[in-house]
Amino acid sequence: KMQEEMKDRELEMEAGGGMIKLSINGDRKITSLKIDPEVVDPDDVTMLEDLIIVAINLAIDKIAEVEQDELGKITGGMKIPGMF
Repeated sequence: KMQEEMKDRELEMEAGGGMIKLSINGDRKITSLKIDPEVVDPDDVTMLEDLIIVAINLAIDKIAEVEQDELGKITGGMKIPGMF
């Protein structure tokens, strides 16, 4: 049941002080990506790539954290091997 509820969850993350914003759902699928036009510099594509990677990694980490919090509510804080 918890896994079904997590699929419906959507979190928003930011990187670069809000220059990159993305939404991710509980299935770890990116559902939205917004890039501030000011961060788009044809002479520095590497910075944009790095910001996107940071935003995605933050989002994935946050989903995992939420899953662990939800699992902790169910198990009373016990860690169950193989769960998330």
